[in-house]
Amino acid sequence: MPPISPDLIAQQNAPQADALHDEYQALGRKLERRGIAIDTIKSRVKGWSVAVPSWGAGRGGTRFAKFPLAGEPTNIHEKLEDCAVIQQLGRTTPRVSPHFPWDCVSDYAGLRQEAEALGLGFDAVNSNTFQDQPGQAQSYATGSLSSTVSATRAQAVEHNIECIEIGRQLGSTALTVWVGDGTNFPGQQDFARSFDRYLDAAAQVYAALPDGWRMMLEHKMFEPAFYSSVISDWGSSLMAAQELGEKCKCLVDLGHHAPNVNIEQIVARLHRAGKLGGFHFNDSKYGDDDLDSGSINPHQLFLVFNELAEAEANPRGGFDPAYMIDQSHNVTDPIESMLASAEAIAGCYARAQLVDREALHAAQEANDVMLAFRTLRAAYEIDVGPILAMARMEQGGAIDWLTTYRASQHRARKAQERKAVGLGAGIV
Repeated sequence: MPPISPDLIAQQNAPQADALHDEYQALGRKLERRGIAIDTIKSRVKGWSVAVPSWGAGRGGTRFAKFPLAGEPTNIHEKLEDCAVIQQLGRTTPRVSPHFPWDCVSDYAGLRQEAEALGLGFDAVNSNTFQDQPGQAQSYATGSLSSTVSATRAQAVEHNIECIEIGRQLGSTALTVWVGDGTNFPGQQDFARSFDRYLDAAAQVYAALPDGWRMMLEHKMFEPAFYSSVISDWGSSLMAAQELGEKCKCLVDLGHHAPNVNIEQIVARLHRAGKLGGFHFNDSKYGDDDLDSGSINPHQLFLVFNELAEAEANPRGGFDPAYMIDQSHNVTDPIESMLASAEAIAGCYARAQLVDREALHAAQEANDVMLAFRTLRAAYEIDVGPILAMARMEQGGAIDWLTTYRASQHRARKAQERKAVGLGAGIV
C-alpha cells in the first residue's frame, strides 16, 4: 500500500487541474511558435529520473550540531518509506542509493522486495571507509584505500567488495567510491606514494566488479583532509579511472569543487574522455555545503544540463550517467527538500531540451557571442513548471507536491510511530 492515499492526491489535484491545463496549453502555443512540441518535452521529462540517497531521508546536521526532526527515519526500512513518498508525489525519483554499513540488513532479497512493493528500485551502492565502525579491526585514521597500513587497505578493499555483493542482491549495477583520505599537514605523507597505494587498492576492488557493473570514483577538494586529498579533483579522478579500466568512471558532485570552478566545462571534458559516470546534485555558497539543488545557483545547474544534452546528442562511445541527489538537511523536512530538488533538477533538464541547438551551433561557428548567449538564455527563461506539473499529474503524482504532502500529515503520523532520534554531536 502506498504511504500516501492516492485518493488524497486526486482530491488535492482536482481543484487545480483546470488551471494547469490552461497554463500547459498556453505554454504549448508559445513553444509551438518556436517549432517545439510541448508533448515531446513532457514525454522526455516522464522518461527522465534521478535517484535519492537513503541517508538524505534524515536530518544530516553540520559538523557542529544536529537538530533532529520528529518522525525522521531511524533505519533503512523507514528511509524507504519516506523515499516512496518522494516518488509518489514527484514521480521523478524511482530509485534509492543505499550506503553501507549504514543500511545493512540481514536479508537483502527481502529488502529488495520491500522496496519494489513501495514502487522503488536501488541505484548505485555507496561504501563507507571514512568512518570507523563498532568492532572494526583497523582504524581509518591513517586513511583507507591509500593508508600506509597494509591491513587497513585490505580492510577497505574487503568492505568495497562486500558492498558489490550487497548491491548485486539488491539489483544495483554500480559502486560509488569516495574516500576521505588525505593530509592535514605538509609533509604528512608523500603525494605520489599515497596515490599509488590508492590505485593498487582500487584495482583490487575493480577486479571484483561483476559483468555489466560500473565503479564510479567521486572526487572532493577538501574535508576531512584540509591540506591535500588523494582524489581531490576531476583530474585525479580521471587519471585513476583511466588507469583502472573501462568500467571505471568519474562521478561529479556539484559541491566538491573550488568556488567559481566551471563545472559545466568539466562535464564536457569528462564526456570527451568517455569517463563521465554520474552526478551528485546539490548546491553550495561557500564550499561543500550540500544545500538543496538549485537553491543557490540554478543557472549553473541549467548550464550543466546543457552540456549533458550536448553529450547525449554526441555520445562519443556511450552516454549513460547515473543521477542522484546528495544533500544534507539541517533545518528543513528532508522529504520537502528532496522534492524541491528533484523538481529543480527536472526543470533544468527540461530547459536544456528547449535549447535551439541548431541556432546555438550556428552562432558558435560564426563567433556571434551575444546570439549564442541569448539562445541559451532564451531556454533558461522559460517557465517549465506546467510541463513538470502535467507530467506529475499524468503519472499519479501531485500538481502541488508541497501542499499535498503537508495535507497528508505523513511526518506527524510518523512522529507518533517511530522511535525518536537522539540529538547527536554533528555529522562529523
